[in-house]
Formats: sequence, structure tokens, C-alpha cells
Amino acid sequence: MKKWQFYLKISKKFRKSCPEVNPVVLQLLFNRGLTEALAVRSFLSDALPSALSLAIGAKAADFYDPFLFKNMAAAVDLIIEHIKSGRRLVVYGDYDADGVTASVILSETLKILHAEVDVYLPDRVSEGYGLNKAAIEQIVSRGGKLLITVDNGIRNKEEVIYAQSLGLEVIITDHHVLPEVKEDLPPCLYIDPADPEEKYPWPYLAGVGVAFKLVSALLLKADLPDRQKELISEKCLDLVAVGTIADLVSVLGENRILIKRGLAVLNRGRRLGLEELIKAAKINNGRPLAAWNVSWQIGPRLNAASRLGHANSAFALLTTTNAEAAKSLAQELNQRNLSRQQITEEITAQMEAQIDPEHLPLLIIGVAGEDQFWNEGVIGLVAGRVAEKYYRPTLIITRLIEEAELDPLSKKLVPKKVIFKGSGRSIPEFNLIAALEDNAEFLDKYGGHFMAVGFSIKEETQLDKFKAHFLELAEKSLAGADLRPKLKIEAELKWADLNLELAEAVNALAPFGQNNPVPRFASFNLRLDDIVTMGFDNQHIKFRLSNAEGNGGASFWALAFGAAEQYRAFKIGDHIDLAYNLEINEYNGRREVQLKIVDVKLRE
Repeated sequence: MKKWQFYLKISKKFRKSCPEVNPVVLQLLFNRGLTEALAVRSFLSDALPSALSLAIGAKAADFYDPFLFKNMAAAVDLIIEHIKSGRRLVVYGDYDADGVTASVILSETLKILHAEVDVYLPDRVSEGYGLNKAAIEQIVSRGGKLLITVDNGIRNKEEVIYAQSLGLEVIITDHHVLPEVKEDLPPCLYIDPADPEEKYPWPYLAGVGVAFKLVSALLLKADLPDRQKELISEKCLDLVAVGTIADLVSVLGENRILIKRGLAVLNRGRRLGLEELIKAAKINNGRPLAAWNVSWQIGPRLNAASRLGHANSAFALLTTTNAEAAKSLAQELNQRNLSRQQITEEITAQMEAQIDPEHLPLLIIGVAGEDQFWNEGVIGLVAGRVAEKYYRPTLIITRLIEEAELDPLSKKLVPKKVIFKGSGRSIPEFNLIAALEDNAEFLDKYGGHFMAVGFSIKEETQLDKFKAHFLELAEKSLAGADLRPKLKIEAELKWADLNLELAEAVNALAPFGQNNPVPRFASFNLRLDDIVTMGFDNQHIKFRLSNAEGNGGASFWALAFGAAEQYRAFKIGDHIDLAYNLEINEYNGRREVQLKIVDVKLRE
């Protein structure tokens, strides 16, 4: 059973500082760390910088001059020098949605500025994350003179030195955590808001956000009319929103501005590939796209390109101007996503078979069996599912065949050398990247964040040592921690206070995402007046609820998708406590309050 945890209630003093703001909304903003009246009013302001302001440095609160980055001016000067000299530039991206969108906006802008540009996206399986020497050699052989990374590179000191030895200059743009030891940083210009020594005020940009800052700095220096700068900037914003949302970075602060402006551009539908992807996946049925459409529908389809193939197809989709190509690529990515979902289900089931729910360890480590070669493109998704279900930091490790030989009898390839790749997802009580740092001696490569990491291991003996040491570390770190699944509740709402006006005020806080989740409320002692099952095989359920104490408030429908079996024991007349999201149902021109069920408890 989940443990409900409530945020600390706002003080009377804070309420008086913003008397014009709905108290429930004020509580929500306080929960998100907005504890000053100025910050609250800035968040609620509808005044957004124009595309031109975003390009050339807005003067609005929560939006910052790109030249505040300590290395931005030098990076822009170096790029301009290479453009003017006619040298070939190469944008080196990552294979996820953040890296692909960053690669698109930087390469398109550089081409507009008359640069000779190539784009290189590594293969997720054969090359892995970040720079690699084989790719660098290929780039040099094709005449590359300046390499600009997006969404990667901050931990690639050895590869940067190798690139420089071949005459390739390097600029790193990244947003990942820097190495703990300063001497392990790559010896080149780098732009990374996560740098603790960086003066840039907002440290939570996505990789595409950092790339947009570089684009903005280039436009600021460019000798172009303001209107052209505005058009170039606006062309980027849809992908800035997509990459930022898909990478699950904070949607507060500067990211909130980028996402809101980007969603507005996205909903105007000017990028052919995205339009075809939306059609192929039947996303939103013509209604305006919201952040959740990106995180749950568009982002996974872009990521499916590299999970079951190569990211080049996602890049091609986002850059093509050919209608037939856009339609074909969109259908391809939609089909890959369906396959990805099926493979994820299969691996999750195999992983679940290794877990004893009655004797959960403090850390879950799942390793593919000797005859199992799980698709490395989806093990991060599996780790996320397991970590969420059992509320434990989780590592999923697959085997990959590095060398194989032909069996003369069976005529089949038999693994000769196997390596291991892993992906981890965590809980707030355990810092995964710090734990990997502590286990670096057993790893070939690694990187990531507090809550999500990736790594590789060369030898099975090293894997055994890694597992033993990691488990020991987790047991020390998590000893005594309450590892029951937790449900953070924003506030208790009295049933009589629920109305359309409140629902509209709450939903005006969108876009929702990391650090600004969909608000979750609780109401107590409700009576279940009606139960209806819906959908194919009646897998969905909705409850008609009213105030059991009979002291005011209307009755409302509360829905739970795919949860009919989970709640089948509930019956009409039961008294319950409900955790829910407050939504608005729009149908045939009517708008009414609707609740989305998060958790239900039968009252004792």
C-alpha cells in the first residue's frame, strides 16, 4: 500500500503576500519552490518573450543572455572563424530525442549562416553514448575541422585529446553532470549549465536547450535583419520544446518559457515530419498538443528510432521537406514504437521472474541469463518500470555479443566474447551517478544523472565484483530508509470546494513535467454512488462520488484507465479516500469537472 505524504501548508504570511492568487494555486507554487511573491507572479504571467527576444537575449525574468556562459563568446568566435574560412563543421549528437532535436536545430542554423555542416549520430548498440575514436577517425577522413557536440561529450576527455591529435578542434555542449575530478574534464571549450563553476543562472537546461543557447548567441553576433533572426529562432522552438520535455528535465524557470513558446510553434504545424508523425500515431485528434503528448506520444516514437534501429531516421523525419518521405518515416517510427512496446513487455516479464516481492532487496539488479540478450535500447525503460513498481533503485544489465564463431555442426553463430551493458533508474533516496562514480574501477564507460544512468562492463569477473560492491554500497546508504512506495499529495481539497473555476486555475499551471508535476490532491470520506466499466474488455472503470458527510459539494465522476481489475472489489455504498488529478472534461461543447484516479483507499 502506498504511503500518502502531504506537503507543508503555506503560512498566513505567504498567503497575504499574494492575495490575488487562488490559495490552492499558491500552495501548488509553494510546493514547487516558489516562495517569493515576485517568483509567483512571474510564473503566472502570460507575457512570454517573442521568438526574436529568445534569439537575441530576452530581458524577461527567468530568461538569460546566452553570453552569461563563460565559454560562449569564445565558442561563437571559433565557429564564426571556421565558417568564414569555409572549413567543414560536424555536429555530433546523441541518439535520443534530446540529442536528435539538438542536432537538428544547430545544424539547420549553421547552414543558414552559410556553414558547411555534417551531422553524426552514433549507433546506440555498436557505438554507445558519447564520442568514440572510430567515429572521430571517420569525421576527420571526411574533412571535418571543427566538432561540436550536443547532449554529450563532457566525460570524453580521452576522445577529445585523440580528436585534437588528428587536427580536429572540439567544442562540447552538454548538460550532464561533470566528472568529479576537474582534471578529467575534456581539454577544450565546453558549455554545460551543470558546471558548478558556471555563472549561468539556470543549471537545468536539456541538451537541446544548451544547443538553442548556442544558436541564440550565433544569431546575436550574426549580421542579419532582426526579422530573419526571429524566423530562424522560431523555427527551432518546436524542437526545443520536444527535446526538453522528452528528456525529463525540470519544466520550471527558463525551461518553462522555452516549452510554452515551443508548444505554440508546434501547434502551428510547420514542421512536415512532426505533422506526419502526429497523423500516423493518431495523436490528440486535432486538439492542441500539450506537454504530455510530447512526453508520452511524440518523444517515445522519436526514441524508438535508435532503440530498434538508428537515430538517423528520426533526424531525417525532423528535417525532411519531402511529403512522401515524411509520411514513410513517420509510419516507420510508429511501427518501431509498437515493436518497442512489445519487447519492453517481454523483458519486463523476464525481469519480474527474478524478483521475490516478499523479500525485496534494497537494490534490484537484474542480469540477462546466459541465453538472454535483451535489447539494450529498452533496458532503461524496464529499469524505470521496476523502480517505480517496487520503489527500489534498479539496474538492468544485458549481455551483448562482441565476438562470435560459427559452430560447424549446427551452422549457428556461437558467442565467443560477451560484454555487458546496463541502465539504471533510482528513487530520491539514492544517488545513482554518485554510486557509479564509487564503482568506476569496475566499469568501462558510464554517465548519467542522480536518477538515471547508463554503463558498460567488459568482463564477467568485473560484473560480479561490480554487483557485490554496488549492493554493499546500497545497503549502507539505504539502511533504515522507509522504502514503501510514496505518493506525494499537494493538498487536501474539501469536496465542497471542487468546481470548474478551481480546475481551470489549476490547469493553467501547465505545461506539467519534471518539478512541475500534474497536481495531485486528496479528498476524504467520499461515498461511492455508482460504478461503470468502459472500453474494450471493460478494462477501464469510473466511480460516481459524492460527499459522504452530506455537507455540500456536487457529485463527480472519477476515472481510472486500465484499472478495472485493480478496483473490482469496490462496491456501491463504500466510503473511500481518494487521491486524484483535477481535470476538465470537454464534450459536445460542455465543460465539467472530472477526476483522474491516482489511488483509492477504503475507509476503515
